[in-house]
Order: sequence, then structure tokens, then C-alpha cells
Amino acid sequence: MTAVKDASDDINRHKSDRQVNNRMVNILIDGTLKNEKWMNVQVGDIIKLESNQFVTADLLLLSSSEPLNLVYVETAELDGETNLKVKQALTLTGEMGDSIEALSAFKGDVRCEPPNNRLDKFKGTLTVNGHNYGLDNDKILLRGCTLRNTEWCFGLVIFGGPDTKLMQNSGKTKFKRTSIDHLMNVLVLCIFGFLFTLCFILAIGNAIWEVKEGSVFTVFLPREPGVNAALSSF
Repeated sequence: MTAVKDASDDINRHKSDRQVNNRMVNILIDGTLKNEKWMNVQVGDIIKLESNQFVTADLLLLSSSEPLNLVYVETAELDGETNLKVKQALTLTGEMGDSIEALSAFKGDVRCEPPNNRLDKFKGTLTVNGHNYGLDNDKILLRGCTLRNTEWCFGLVIFGGPDTKLMQNSGKTKFKRTSIDHLMNVLVLCIFGFLFTLCFILAIGNAIWEVKEGSVFTVFLPREPGVNAALSSF
């Protein structure tokens, strides 16, 4: 039953992963927005998100439809809070707006901390034309957030897949065992150990007996003289 339950959990997990990977998002490719699956998103891609859409990866917010380049996100799946949080893009990148030409021509170098599970902290630097701009958590959209009250926004993928903070927090799956399962495992091991010890002792005893008595031991009854004569006549 345990094996069947574990197999069922694995199947459901694979189905869930497949559904997430097959979600669609607009990616800026060769100067054109193309609808691609989440599994095709790579670090360095510029993607467009629309209202009520899940954030695909950890993004550096570039521009938005709101004044002052603000966006509103719901982080209930990350920290359980239902209040909307405000993020704001740099003025430099916010000036690009939704111009596909400007976004396609954008060139910058992002240097930041390695992947980690800290949801409330981010440190990095964006370098454009030799000028450095500080990046903090207020300019980052994390995977698992939902865009709210914002018509659209553009973001640069910084971390994707297992490197996102959401996945870094998920950790490794731990197999849960009840006390009954633990007791049964102990009993099975004890029974196996007892049988092995018993067989080992009996095997040694049989070897000793064979050496001392087995070689001269008669395994059948000798025939009586009268019976032997009658049988010999045949």
C-alpha cells in the first residue's frame, strides 16, 4: 500500500510540474513578442506579464503601465500575505515603457548575489553604459507572485528554474513514516536477524555432526537373514 501511495504522489507531482512548465508567457525574441512555454524561459530573456498573470521567474522589473513605473503584486504563495506589495523599476529602464524597439536594444550587465532562499533581501548592480545602478528587493519580481492592478510590465529574467527563490525554499522532499511503519521495520529486521542467526548455528552444528557421526551413520535398516534369502531367490 505504501508503494502504491508513493507512486500515486509521484504521478501527481509530475502532472503538476507538467502543467506549470506548459504555461505560456510572452518572450521578447529577435524584436518580436512570442508566446512560449515557461520551460523555454532562459536567464537574460525579457518577458511581458499582464494583469493577473503568474510571474514566470525571478525578474528585474524594467517598466510598467503604471505611473512612476510601479507594479502591484500578490505574494500569497510565497509568504501567505494577501496584501498587495508595491515594486518600482529604475527610472532609466522605466523610460523604455512598452517600446519593443527600445527593449530589444537594451543592453546591460547585472551582477547580483548567488541563488538563495531569502525572500525579503536582494543585492545587485545594473551596469548600463558604464554607469552602475543599485538593485534591491523593491525592484525584483519573484516567481510565484501574481501581477495585480497593473495592465502590463516587462522584466528581465535573473534566475530561472531551480535557482528561483521559490524553488530554493521548497527544499528536498522528505519521506514521512508513521510510528507503526517504524515499528514494523524494526520487527522485520529482528525476525530476519533471528532467522539468520538460527540458520548459521544449525549449519555449524550440522557440519560438526557430519564430521563426527555422519560418515559412519547408517541411513537405512539392515535386512534380516530370512528376508534376504527370499529376496535373493528372485
